[in-house]
Amino acid sequence: MYAILETGSKQYRVVAGDTLQIERLPVEAGQTFTFDRVLFVNNEGKLNVGAPTVVGATVVADVVEHIRGKKVVSFKMKRRKGYHKKTGHRQELTVVQIKEINA
Repeated sequence: MYAILETGSKQYRVVAGDTLQIERLPVEAGQTFTFDRVLFVNNEGKLNVGAPTVVGATVVADVVEHIRGKKVVSFKMKRRKGYHKKTGHRQELTVVQIKEINA
């Protein structure tokens, strides 16, 4: 059994037991979080496709920890003009472990 869920404007294919790094959730580490935007559920060949979400389907996950992603450097330069600009960014992430899929 697997499901496709949407969080942070991104879609993830999940199975019970998976560990994901997703955008930061407003939940403390050690608590559970329920995803209700489930777009698709495959239950042993029985397909449930949402329009846009599957009614009554949820994915329950444990919040493991909050981390920061790797640093991404953005460098802009215009040659012969003396213009250069360097900025960095680290995305705030949440590590979650999928407990169960309720269809």
